[in-house]
Amino acid sequence: MIHKVILLGNVGKDPEVRHMDNNLVFARFTLATNERWNKDGVWTDHTEWHNIIMWRGLAERAEKYVRKGTMVYVEGRLRSRSYDDKDGVKRSVTEILADEMILVGPKPEGSQQTSSPQPAQSSTPVPPVVTGDLDSAPPDDLPF
Repeated sequence: MIHKVILLGNVGKDPEVRHMDNNLVFARFTLATNERWNKDGVWTDHTEWHNIIMWRGLAERAEKYVRKGTMVYVEGRLRSRSYDDKDGVKRSVTEILADEMILVGPKPEGSQQTSSPQPAQSSTPVPPVVTGDLDSAPPDDLPF
């Protein structure tokens, strides 16, 4: 079975990072992906927000290099969970548990990046770079 999510988008806010016991590092941030289509000559845009969760080395990379507005490529898997909030209301959330992250584009303002980072990953190979203008693709064609 395959359980994989691939996202390319812009970070919505600086990562929230926690350093826990035993040098365990946790990072969380939101990622915006955009979808655009043309129907009857009218372009429509839709932004979807994703909750990204990172642990250990990936979380350390996120803390060091990722800032609001950074474009990142993330591979991971979905996790849905529910919890009771402080008022006792049951809430549901879907998160992406990241296995890989690649920074895309120029160095963001305020990052601690001093040189081009290598892709951060757990065990999967780096995907090839895809170039092209996705907006020029016919609406019924996939851009890959």
